[in-house]
Amino acid sequence: MSEFGALSLLPPLLAILLAIVTRRPMLSLFVGIWSGAIIYTESLGIGQTFDWIVGAIIADDGFHVQILLFTLLLGSGVALIWRLGGATAVRQWATARLETQRNVGLTTWGLGMLMFFDDYANTAIVGSTMREISDQLRISREKLSYIVDSTAAPVATIGLSSWVAFQLSLIADAYDGLDTAGETPSAFETFVGSIPYNTYALLAIVMVGIIVYTGRDYGEMLTAERRSRSTGKVSREDAQPLQEVEKDLGEPIDEKPMLRTFFAPVVVLIAVTLAGAFQTGHEEWVAEQAEEGAPTTLSEAANETGLVQVLVDIVGLGDFAGALVWGSFAMVATAIAIGIGYGLFDLGDSVETVLDGFSLMLTAVTILVLAWGISDVAEALGTGEFVALAVGDFLPIEILPLVILFVAAFVAFTMGSSWATMGIITPIAISVAYELTGSFELMPVVVGAVFSGAIFGDHTSPISDTSVLSSTFTGADLIDHVRTQFYYAGTVMAVVVFCYLLYGFGNVPPIVFLPLGVLLLVGLVYGLSELDARRRGVDPVASSAPAADDESE
Repeated sequence: MSEFGALSLLPPLLAILLAIVTRRPMLSLFVGIWSGAIIYTESLGIGQTFDWIVGAIIADDGFHVQILLFTLLLGSGVALIWRLGGATAVRQWATARLETQRNVGLTTWGLGMLMFFDDYANTAIVGSTMREISDQLRISREKLSYIVDSTAAPVATIGLSSWVAFQLSLIADAYDGLDTAGETPSAFETFVGSIPYNTYALLAIVMVGIIVYTGRDYGEMLTAERRSRSTGKVSREDAQPLQEVEKDLGEPIDEKPMLRTFFAPVVVLIAVTLAGAFQTGHEEWVAEQAEEGAPTTLSEAANETGLVQVLVDIVGLGDFAGALVWGSFAMVATAIAIGIGYGLFDLGDSVETVLDGFSLMLTAVTILVLAWGISDVAEALGTGEFVALAVGDFLPIEILPLVILFVAAFVAFTMGSSWATMGIITPIAISVAYELTGSFELMPVVVGAVFSGAIFGDHTSPISDTSVLSSTFTGADLIDHVRTQFYYAGTVMAVVVFCYLLYGFGNVPPIVFLPLGVLLLVGLVYGLSELDARRRGVDPVASSAPAADDESE
């Protein structure tokens, strides 16, 4: 148990409450870190505050530094594509084909599921790609940010990605720490079995499709969508978007708006990232196989353990953070080559645009560093351990997954990091499940509950890094994004609780409770949207409301 007890909850909760009330996330995060330093040092804690902030940058063997480099370079890539008219070309192409809000939303949803290999790259590519056409069709920035955010981490946590590699390592380490008499199942076997119980991730993806296809909204999202539709203001009047390309970069070069200007750098980013991750993973895999005297070729290893298992092992060993840096640098280099090759600008202009792209991301980078800092505060004070152990191990088996779900959700909400939450909760959950049952039967269930709770907490926390990046690349106000997304994330979470209760007390398997969950989501979307719209005296489908220019006609 944490030596600071309940006080360990104060810094992250203070940062979250201040961010929601003041709508100033940077100030709120700094105050949260400072309050943690005061608790930790029992003094003013100024020195400790900055030690934590600096430590957040250089932590994790340079992982955070690589993410910052990736984010800055990605900002430069976005700036170059904008400057060269790539966004203009995409807007012109999409305008001729995506004529409705539904088609734009469904396309964004589909792109989000295709970009399964990394949530950071997912938010950057999809958000930047769809922002222009979304604005043109009066889709609110809050709505676009919700679609992007809810098809980033949920997709990455069940696809072949850096997330899966991290999750596999957590399961394997937790199994190594158990004092087992019999044979332990493989981490891969447990992970695959946990996918149906990662119910929040699965239903969150489905929820986006339901919202987009039906066009129905409720809560603050209905307010945002009606504002955007009726006034053309895609952001709230006094919103503070984390990124405003138009204001920061000026008018694009519109002499030759070409689709290749947009898609070539993006394709290079994806290709180099995936190739880099596979190459680094393959090198590590070959070295490990050789050390163990196992086959070192893909074909031989696949015959023994299966191709999927071999690929997952390789991905698990890959340096995804480094690969993202290589990919984003290649993206910038490709954009510069296109600009110079087609005579759209010279080398000096390209360098200036790269620097403009850096400045475009400074707010996001600052919030990312502070978000990591508050996570370090929570770790130093033992916030995660306090919450996890406070529930005790005197739990009925029927509600164990539900308790783990809520604990993981609360830890992720207060820490702002689903990865940190998974790292803290996974070994505790596996240990408790084994102590209570003496078997591995419940392991896929509790692992899925950890992942579900962590992603839900991430989606509802204003200090989450993925919330920051989703807001950044869609040009949304961070707090507006979190507030509007909360209604939909909460709806999905309620259905997840229902599914877990069916499993715990009725022994209902996922093949039954998942379809029931989807049907319940559809019913809740229709029911809640009707109730909210009736209360306001408006239509639940915002796109059916007359636009301002329609009324003037």
